[in-house]
Amino acid sequence: MMNSKICEMLDIEFPLVAFTHCRDVVVAVSKAGGCGVLGAVGMSPEQLEKELKWIDEHIDGKPYGVDVLIPNKMVGKDEKFDADKLAKMIPQEYADFRTDVLENHGIEAPELREIDTGGSGFAQNTQSDGAKALLDVAFKHPIKIIANALGVPPDWMIQMGKDNDCKVAALLGTAEHAINQVKAGVDILVVSGTEAGGHCGSVSTMVLIPEVHQAIQPYGDVPILAAGGIVTGKQMAAAMAMGASGAWCGSVWLTTIESEVEPVIKEKMVAANSSQTVRSRSRTGKHSRQLVTPWTQAWEADSAPEPLPMPLQPMVAEPALQKVNKLAAGGHEGAKDLATYWVGQGVGLMNQSISASDVVQEFKEDFINAFERLNNFVS
Repeated sequence: MMNSKICEMLDIEFPLVAFTHCRDVVVAVSKAGGCGVLGAVGMSPEQLEKELKWIDEHIDGKPYGVDVLIPNKMVGKDEKFDADKLAKMIPQEYADFRTDVLENHGIEAPELREIDTGGSGFAQNTQSDGAKALLDVAFKHPIKIIANALGVPPDWMIQMGKDNDCKVAALLGTAEHAINQVKAGVDILVVSGTEAGGHCGSVSTMVLIPEVHQAIQPYGDVPILAAGGIVTGKQMAAAMAMGASGAWCGSVWLTTIESEVEPVIKEKMVAANSSQTVRSRSRTGKHSRQLVTPWTQAWEADSAPEPLPMPLQPMVAEPALQKVNKLAAGGHEGAKDLATYWVGQGVGLMNQSISASDVVQEFKEDFINAFERLNNFVS
C-alpha cells in the first residue's frame, strides 16, 4: 500500500480512483489495486441494484463506490418530480433544431419534432428524492465511497455516509467551492480542472490543485484526488507533487476493452488529439467537455438556440443522441459523424485500446518512473 491518505481511507493499494459507467471497469480497476466508482445518475434504482449485485459477485471483496449527481441549482429542484411539466417547458424550436441537425446528416427523425418525457430519467435522478432512492440501493452493498457532482452534497447524504462507514467525496472546480465542501464535512475533494471530460469548470488542473490545497488548509487538510486530463501515471505524480493524495480519472477508461462506449466512439477517441474536445452546454445545460462533432458544432453556431438550463437540455439532447448512437453502431455514416461522448483533453494521449487492469498497471509503472526522474533532479 502506498503512503497516501486515500489508500488508507479506501483500503486500496494505489490511490487511483476510476469513475466509469461500466461495471466491468469498476471490477477490473479495484482488483488491480485502485478503486472503481460506478456512475449511477443514468440508472433506475432497479438497474443499479442489478449492477451492484453483479459487482459484488465479481470483485472478490475489493473496495468500490458509487457516484450520483445532485446539482445545487436546477429547474424544478425543490418541486415534486413531474416529467410532463418539464416537457411543457421546452419550446418547439428546440425539438425542430435537434431534428434538423439529424436530417442534415441523412437521419429521418420525425418523432423528434414532438416534445415528450424522453430523457427525463436524468432529471428524476438529480433531484433529492431520486438521488436518495439510488443511495438507498447503494448502501445495501459494501461500498467504500459515494461521490457527488455539481455542488455541496446535501446534509442527509453526508450523514448517510457516516451512518454506513462510507467516505463522501465531492467534485469541484474552484477554490471557493472547495472551502464550502470542507466546511460541510466532505471526506475527499475531487478537484477537477477544465481539462476533464463531462462537467467541468474553467480553471486548469495545473493551477487548481495547488490553489485548492493552499486554500483549504485553514479549514482542514482534507485529501485531494486530482482530476482533469489525467490519463498517465506521470501526470498523477505531478498532481501529487502539487498537493493531491491521488487521482480520479474518467476519460482513460473509455477506450479500454471493457468500456461501455460504442466501438465507433472508441475509434474516434483513439484517433482524436487534445484539441478535438469542446466545453459546451449543449448536452446537459451546464458546461461539460465532450468530443467535437457536427452535433456539438451545430449547437455552437450563431443560429442555434441557447441551451436550456438543466434538466431541460438533457431532455432535448439525449433522445436525439440515443438515436444517433444506435444508427452509428449499425454503420450509418451520417450518424457516425454526429456521434459524440464526454471525454477530457487527455484524449490526445489515449491512443490504444487495452484492458482496464493494464491501464492501472501502466499508471503504476509510469508513476514510479516519474518519481525516479524527480529524484534524479535533487540527488
